[in-house]
Amino acid sequence: MNEINSRIARAAEERFGTAVTPPADASGLECLVRMLEHRSHRRYAPRAVSDELLRLLFACAMSAPSKSDLQQADIVHVRDADRRAQMAALVPDNPWVATAPVFLVFCGNNRRTRQVAEWRGKTFANDHLDAFMNAAVDAGIVLMNFIVAAEAAGLGCCPISSVRNQSQAVSDLLGLPDWVFPLAGLCVGYPENAGVITPRLPLDVTVHTDRFSENDIAANVDGYDRRRAALQPYKKQRGVKKFGEAPFYGWSEDKARQYAEPQRVDFGAFIRRRQFKLD
Repeated sequence: MNEINSRIARAAEERFGTAVTPPADASGLECLVRMLEHRSHRRYAPRAVSDELLRLLFACAMSAPSKSDLQQADIVHVRDADRRAQMAALVPDNPWVATAPVFLVFCGNNRRTRQVAEWRGKTFANDHLDAFMNAAVDAGIVLMNFIVAAEAAGLGCCPISSVRNQSQAVSDLLGLPDWVFPLAGLCVGYPENAGVITPRLPLDVTVHTDRFSENDIAANVDGYDRRRAALQPYKKQRGVKKFGEAPFYGWSEDKARQYAEPQRVDFGAFIRRRQFKLD
């Protein structure tokens, strides 16, 4: 087995607990193994990311697929030091927002589509939930395209969904108008260390053939809990005061506790204030 096939096998085993073997005639394996080896990075080396590289990465990101070629994603590069400090203060549980060499906010933008309709004397006849969904999905795809490109260039990234904990304040800080909303932030820089591969649910749980299936779902999740706990046990349990100490604490217990507490209950109201209709 050559080196790249060995890396694929190791990464797949670490990620999913199962082997993945590329076909003999597969091409582009360097890109594929890099995706399998993806890691989130929150600590960065003291090395600047050049404007030239960033512009190239923006071009790669915006080359992503877009629903009906509507191009409903924007990126805000938060460069000003004071503005970055204000952004970091809005997400205090993510201190790397203040220290990352680059911080970006990826936004869904349904505003341009409406502007185009007005400029061309047409009625925007799709003022419903799908308008929001299309912009959100476009922004998510652009975000992932940026991450793939950045990792190919030797950078590390960490998405910051908690910007949506303060959607209105983030929008005010960045001057986002109606029909534009923050989807996620992204810390970017040269990694300080190699990082770790986070185990994921088995492919048998998340990939389906012909019809959705939940066969053996509980047993498969339990097996994943135990495999992940053996590889990367949680350093602390969530919500101990409310839920107590669990004798075994795995991924499913952590996520059950996380979503036993209300989160972003005002996000729908915020999106409506952006003038979206969610019917």
